[in-house]
Amino acid sequence: MTQNPWTREQSPGPQQPPQPGPGPQPDITPRGPSAPQHGVPAPAEDQRLPKFAIPAADTLWWVGVHGGSGETTMSVLLPGTRASNHRWPIPPPPVPTPVILVARTHGSGLRAAQRAAIEWASGVVQGVAVLGLVLISDAPGRLPRVLDDFADIVGGGVPRVWDIPWIEEWRRGEAPTPDNTPDEVFEVLESIYALRASNPADYPAPY
Repeated sequence: MTQNPWTREQSPGPQQPPQPGPGPQPDITPRGPSAPQHGVPAPAEDQRLPKFAIPAADTLWWVGVHGGSGETTMSVLLPGTRASNHRWPIPPPPVPTPVILVARTHGSGLRAAQRAAIEWASGVVQGVAVLGLVLISDAPGRLPRVLDDFADIVGGGVPRVWDIPWIEEWRRGEAPTPDNTPDEVFEVLESIYALRASNPADYPAPY
């Protein structure tokens, strides 16, 4: 994975990507289950995400669980990662590929995230290590209470949850850059970069 360009301090030279600055390291401790769980029933076939083969588990993949989820935006934000086009990327054994689910915070997006989390937890997706879920705000302001509560339920089924706020510049079609990216997003990217830079083989996945 490439060096992390998303830091608050700029590099002195254009050929040297900035390094993560000093300070406390992001907390990457799992808050929820980090592996599939026995007894979780798999969703019906028509409720599952499609799969596609990749040659090796050599990068982090963003798995958008519905159309317009923001997986492509996340791949732009963190160079060296890829968007999966709403599919599970499946490498050959034995090393699983790390993935992060991506969804919007509206009702249909959260339901899609829940289905994908259940599909992974049931063990029917072999060869992926789900590291967490990124929830991208679908509108300005706070989530309605019913959606906020539902997001907590969905987040309890994955190892980690990161929140991306509403960003008006992105809605207008501006490409994500450090200049139009708020601090909350820097923190998310620093956390994910630190997680990916750790040993991804520690995250189990069935084969």
